[in-house]
Amino acid sequence: MMPLEDYVAQVLACLQPLPATRLSLPQAHGLVLAEDVCADLPVPPWTNSAMDGYAVRACDTAGATVSAPVVLPVTGDVPAGARPGPLRPGTAMRIMTGAMLPEGADAVVKVEDTDQHAGDHPLPRQVALYSEATEDLAVRRAGEDVAVGDPVLASGTVLSARAVSSLASVGRARVTVLPRVRVAVVSTGSELTEPGDALAPGTIPDSNSLLLAGLVAEAGGQVVMTARSGDTLESLEEVLAEAASRADLVLTSGGVSAGAFDPLKALGQASADGLHALAGADLSFATVAMQPGKPQGHGVLRTRPSEDDGAGRSVPVIMLPGNPVSVLVSFTLVVAPALARLGGFDGAATSPDGLPTGVLAGSAEPVAGRAAVPWRSPAGRRQHLTVRATSPQAPQSQPEHAAPAAGEALWVAPTHRLGSGSHLVASLACAEALAVVPAEADSVSEGQEVALIALSQPAAPGRAVLPRPSTSRQGH
Repeated sequence: MMPLEDYVAQVLACLQPLPATRLSLPQAHGLVLAEDVCADLPVPPWTNSAMDGYAVRACDTAGATVSAPVVLPVTGDVPAGARPGPLRPGTAMRIMTGAMLPEGADAVVKVEDTDQHAGDHPLPRQVALYSEATEDLAVRRAGEDVAVGDPVLASGTVLSARAVSSLASVGRARVTVLPRVRVAVVSTGSELTEPGDALAPGTIPDSNSLLLAGLVAEAGGQVVMTARSGDTLESLEEVLAEAASRADLVLTSGGVSAGAFDPLKALGQASADGLHALAGADLSFATVAMQPGKPQGHGVLRTRPSEDDGAGRSVPVIMLPGNPVSVLVSFTLVVAPALARLGGFDGAATSPDGLPTGVLAGSAEPVAGRAAVPWRSPAGRRQHLTVRATSPQAPQSQPEHAAPAAGEALWVAPTHRLGSGSHLVASLACAEALAVVPAEADSVSEGQEVALIALSQPAAPGRAVLPRPSTSRQGH
């Protein structure tokens, strides 16, 4: 069996980041910047007021106090967005926060330090100032944040909401980024039916396509197609040809083990002359030392020439086993790093805020946990057991989600009493992390420390969410 690290390295070696493209700022949110950006505008673009109050010349306010105010005539209003005329010596102008400072003014006395009330009321004829102003009081000078030509963001930065806001402030409407990865999801198996349909004997609802499509979306990819294929080479080839024509990456589930009706194995063995919808399929299969998810595959699908694609396309495909828990584990350990490579996230300058890129932009290391109950592990294969947060006092209770004390390990238990069964899809909703057991171990004892890889899930108030692992440490 191939070590997991070697298999992931093999998959990644066949992938390159997608070609960069120009997108608007809303479209670029969450993507990786592919250019260095310098400021086209100064920030602020104009010297402006930091307060609601009165624009003045500081020298005209000398000696002002509550008991001996300085009274100045008010010559005009300066709302935000207006270009004011110059301020004459010995006068004041009422000014709003963010409004452009009149020429000649060098300070703003906030309204609370005057005899005027805040809010909407007629322009007063004069204002009594209760405090002496100093030059630049409550004034934001043009370019004090960044000047034209100053560096703002470096190529490789993940564009968080903060980063997109910065780009807008310096005059950018579009930027060069690595595009969102387009993914086609294909579930294989004649036994699969539409969720909610009545089941004929031997059939099951297709939960894998929903699972994979959801994981892709949570990871920041764009699902452009979901489809099912029967267990024939002809059916599979038709579906994969359409998937490869529309996507940057094709994900399949099922059909990679040693069964008599595994069409992906048949596709990998077919010659180009034996194909009609595809021009070719270069597929490689591996037995990986992991549990669940031992049978794996990857390769390239080649489409036939068309008006849209010219000479045709070569699109990577990653083939996962069909059991749902195996799909979840394989996505976390194999597909997420592949999406990161295609989208340019591996090695990107990630941001700590809540990006829509999910596991692609994670930067936290796997965290330590403790087993609240003992369980078995298959010797010779690294186990990735779905677990939930719990407590050592009541390991079979529902998760309490109480945050552990600083330095204290999080207690976890298997999401189901049957442990690592790869078919236990109904209990996946309770899974919060994968507990990693080394290949040389055949069991985990109660209280034993285990490494935890957090699973993608929305956070809720009062809920302890595990730190997300780095995609470069998926072997842990």
